[in-house]
Amino acid sequence: MYPIYKNLDPKEFGKKIEALYKILECCQLCPRKCKVNRLRGEKGFCRVDANLYISSYGAHFGEEDILVGYGGSGTIFLTWCNLRCVYCQNYDISLEGNGEKVSTEKCAEIMLYLQQRGCHNINLVTPTHFAPQLVKSISIAAEKGLEIPIVWNCGGYESAEVVKILDGIVDIYMPDIKYSNSETATKLSHAYDYFDRCREAVKEMFRQVGNIQIENGVAKRGLLIRHLVLPEDIAGSQEIFNFLKNEISQDVWINIMAQYRPYGFLPEKMERRITKDEYQNTVNLAIRIGLKNIIVNPFFDFS
Repeated sequence: MYPIYKNLDPKEFGKKIEALYKILECCQLCPRKCKVNRLRGEKGFCRVDANLYISSYGAHFGEEDILVGYGGSGTIFLTWCNLRCVYCQNYDISLEGNGEKVSTEKCAEIMLYLQQRGCHNINLVTPTHFAPQLVKSISIAAEKGLEIPIVWNCGGYESAEVVKILDGIVDIYMPDIKYSNSETATKLSHAYDYFDRCREAVKEMFRQVGNIQIENGVAKRGLLIRHLVLPEDIAGSQEIFNFLKNEISQDVWINIMAQYRPYGFLPEKMERRITKDEYQNTVNLAIRIGLKNIIVNPFFDFS
């Protein structure tokens, strides 16, 4: 299966790039709608101007098996974030912005390098606030021979209108669905409308790419959800699973993640690791609700 962006007419590619950069004049790339002019150096919640900032890149073998294959996932870690999750383990990247400014041409070269070294995809981590620059980089790389899928690895707090512009460019959407209630989303990620906006965006993502399609054990297109189990079910997993079953697809792929570690200034309920029972109960809940493609972490160390 050929990457979807290879079918996009160069003029249409250009129109999408132009539309995304236009948004930077009064930034509404994400639901925060800060409306700052990033092209003039103004910064909103994500604290980023019009430049592209990358922390690191390389072949990553710690992602889902269907992304990793035998050659790894070609991961590009972007700096800063449109969420400020109080428990973020990558705070040095997402909250402190550790990384360096790169041009879109350099980013395209990185994509081509990752393809050359045998990676199965280009995995853009926390890309939301850099959508214009990244789409331009993909366009440049595509003209120079990029032909592996694009993975949009995001926090789930997305603008459905911006996701619509990405139609025809992104092959694999991999959003988090973190929480189902506004109180938790406000306390933990400063995003009271997180679930409302996330649902809108995920519906649009699924409309574009559908369920995961796999060739030779590696995902080529589709939607893959990540959901992190939190202590005492403060994430509200049941409502999330019901949404996926009833409004997306019972066949949607979902990685139920057990990697939570207490870090940062946390509410009392979160000052511990999850238990094995909490994790298994969440997996069992997804099964009872009827989700069919669940990625489980069976050998995770809960000690």
